[in-house]
Amino acid sequence: MLAGLFFVGLGIVGAFLPVMPSTVFFIIAAIFFARSNPAWEAKIMNHPRIGPPIRAFRERGVITRTAKIAAVTAMTISSVISAFLLHGWWRFAPAGVCALCAIFILTRPSE
Repeated sequence: MLAGLFFVGLGIVGAFLPVMPSTVFFIIAAIFFARSNPAWEAKIMNHPRIGPPIRAFRERGVITRTAKIAAVTAMTISSVISAFLLHGWWRFAPAGVCALCAIFILTRPSE
């Protein structure tokens, strides 16, 4: 349950910061709440704003086209910034992680 609360907190922060993917954190929170507190899982799943994309992903593995564009754009921008700010081989680590995440996102079906 603590892990679910932690990810809800990250999701709330992500709703206000453009570089954090709030929906991903709410999906993870719902997974943790499914086992520890089904009532809280239901609150997330039935929320009018965050519930529909979470239900679509859990039920059909769907990520909307708009969400895909936003996610890949944010990852690209953060990778470029990291390449300029970091030194040594570390400068390419964020881009590698983002590339793997982008592959996952782009291979999911769209609505």
